[in-house]
Amino acid sequence: MESVDQLCFPKLNASCRKPTLHWTNAVLMNIVLSSVSLITAVLNLLVIISVSHFRQLYTPTNILLLSLAVSDFLVGFLLMPGEIYLRTGCWFLGDNVCSLYNHVSFIITSASVGDMVLISIDRYVAICDPLHYPTRVTVTKAKLCVFLCWLCSVFYSSVILHDDPRHPDEHNSCYGECVLVVSYLAGVADLLFTFIVPISVIVVLYLRVFVVAVSQARARRSHVTAVTLQLSVTLTTKKSELKAARTLGVLIVVFLMCFCPYYSVSLAADESLSSSLASFAVYLFYFNSCLNPVIYALFYPWFRRAVKLIVTLQILQPGSCEANIL
Repeated sequence: MESVDQLCFPKLNASCRKPTLHWTNAVLMNIVLSSVSLITAVLNLLVIISVSHFRQLYTPTNILLLSLAVSDFLVGFLLMPGEIYLRTGCWFLGDNVCSLYNHVSFIITSASVGDMVLISIDRYVAICDPLHYPTRVTVTKAKLCVFLCWLCSVFYSSVILHDDPRHPDEHNSCYGECVLVVSYLAGVADLLFTFIVPISVIVVLYLRVFVVAVSQARARRSHVTAVTLQLSVTLTTKKSELKAARTLGVLIVVFLMCFCPYYSVSLAADESLSSSLASFAVYLFYFNSCLNPVIYALFYPWFRRAVKLIVTLQILQPGSCEANIL
C-alpha cells in the first residue's frame, strides 16, 4: 500500500504518485533549469527591446528576428517553467490550465518553426536576387508575414488539439497528471507540417544560398580590374548581405541541431527509449531559445551596443530611439 506522503493528493485514492527523486538531485535540477529559464527570458527580452526601440533596426530581417525573440521569450517565461513543473512535481493547476498550456506550447513551437522558414526565405531572396530584394522584401511585408505566421500557428494548434479542450482529462491515468495524446492522423500531420516540410524548405534554401555565396566569394577574389563606384557599392552591399547570411546560417544550424532530436525521439519505436530521452529532447529544444540571443551577441555588434544602452538606462533619454548603433 502506498504511503499517503507519496501521493500528489493524499485524500484521493486515484491520485498520482510524486516523482521519486532524491532531494539533492531535485534541488540541483530545479536550480539549473530555473536559471536557464530566467537567462532565456532576460536575453530575449533584450532582443525585443533593442529591435522595438531603435529605429535603425527597423529592417525586414530584424522584424523576423523580433518575432523569433518573442517566441523564444515565451519559451523561457512560460514553457520552461511549465516543463520544470511537469517533470519535477505534481500538476496542481487543473485540467483546463493543462489544456491551455498544451495549446500555448504548440503555438509557440509552430511560430518558432515558421520564423525559421521566413528567415531562410529572406536570406534566399537577399543573396540570390539582391537587385529586387529592397522591393520584394519590405518592413510592411515582413510584419504581415509575421502576423500570418502567428495566426496560422494559433489555427494549427486549434486543429491538432481540437479534442483536448472538450476532454482535457481523457488521457490522464490519475489525478495530478498533465499529459497530451494526439490522434494518429494529427500526429502524422504535425510531423509533416512542423518537421518534414519546414526542415526540407530550410535545408534546400540554405544550400542554394551557400552555393551562391561561394560563387560570389570566388568572383570577388578574381576581380582584379578597376571597377566603378556603383559596382563597388554593389559589392559592399553583397558582402554585408553575405555576412548576415552566415550569421543567420549559424542560427539555423543550431536550431536544426536542437530541433531534430525533439522529433527523432517521438518517432522512436521503442517506448522505453522514447521515455528515457523525452525530457532531454524537450530541454534541448527549449535550450535553443537561450542560444539564439547568444549568437546575436557573438555576431551582431549592433546587439552588443543596444544592450549596453539598455543596461545603462540610456534608452530612457529623449531621442534615444534615433541613436546610431549600426
